[in-house]
Amino acid sequence: MRVYDPIPETLNALRGTNIEIILDVPNRNLESLASDAATATDWIQRNIIAYSPDVRFRYIAVGNEVDPNTDKSQYVRFVLPAMQNIYNAIVASGLQDQIRVSTATYTGLLGNSSPPSEGSFLENVRQFVDPIIGFLAQNNLPLLVNVYPYFSYIGDTVNIPLPYALFTATDVVRDHDLEFRNLFDAILDAHYSALERAGGPNLQIVVSESGWPSEGGTAANLDNAGTYYRNLIDRVRGGTGTPKRPGNAIETYLFAMFDENLKEGDETERHFGLFYPNQQPKYQISFN
Repeated sequence: MRVYDPIPETLNALRGTNIEIILDVPNRNLESLASDAATATDWIQRNIIAYSPDVRFRYIAVGNEVDPNTDKSQYVRFVLPAMQNIYNAIVASGLQDQIRVSTATYTGLLGNSSPPSEGSFLENVRQFVDPIIGFLAQNNLPLLVNVYPYFSYIGDTVNIPLPYALFTATDVVRDHDLEFRNLFDAILDAHYSALERAGGPNLQIVVSESGWPSEGGTAANLDNAGTYYRNLIDRVRGGTGTPKRPGNAIETYLFAMFDENLKEGDETERHFGLFYPNQQPKYQISFN
């Protein structure tokens, strides 16, 4: 499970459940954690040590979708030093083998994603992402990436068939010697290509978000969303990896548990939940 804010009620509810979690450092906290190592040590003490080992922390995501080209650009210079301070605090606590430190990025940082073998980061984000990639590679840490075939599809419905986005396509898309049968794999491998070009050829990617909205926009309905979630689960549980990284498990987190009915932004943003706000399930989904 991914928890986007270290809210005590949430973390206390997870005690003893054996559920492993990604815990986010919210963007609003990045500046203070980057500026002062003692603040990072205190953050780890209050939000990790105080709940461990009753709560099983798997990753700490230091910032989410920070991007020099969006309204989150104000956080760019704080991500890496915050990561370093959080990582050092984890090491000082002796938890570095249990809890991995990273940041969550997204496809918006790619300048080219098609074909996947030509994936690369935008030139004006390289100064931001390259040092982060170097830090992750140096410490054998993964990169968290939010992967949304839905947004890629609605951005180019002329060239991207809906079945390709929903894992139901029968045709194969060829990229040199690689064969792609779905958009999820293509997006993921575009990130791997971008990492190779940025000095991180051996980095592992954890898919920290992926989902499909059930209403509010193009192709956003219960049938498509249910199809996407079920096929995504089947795809990542298969253990076959992607065309570029075959044989590697694709650790993936579904977005989201509940519809965020009060969320700002496009209408689709309020309809990514597997459950309605009243806790009733939208889909018949099995993880077995």
